Amino acid sequence: MTIVRRLHEAGITSEHAYAAAFGSIGLSLLSWITSMKAEQAGVERADRWGIFVGEWAPTFFGLGLALAGYEREAPAAKGSRSAWLDEPGGKTA
Repeated sequence: MTIVRRLHEAGITSEHAYAAAFGSIGLSLLSWITSMKAEQAGVERADRWGIFVGEWAPTFFGLGLALAGYEREAPAAKGSRSAWLDEPGGKTA
């Protein structure tokens, strides 16, 4: 069983993965700002925190794309299709 299918069966959709990616970008900025203000270690330490958290975003975007492809192709996914795949006017692909 693939990871993407397991994630889909657990109720995780492409929208969840995309939201996690955008959240990771925001959290990266927040961790950088917090580290700059709260720690005396300097810019290097803040940069490391920001980069560490920011590296999660591409993984979540990749999972989102994989889940969107699975949602498009999986016959059992018709009731839980991604809003990203809906055509204008409410029709689904």
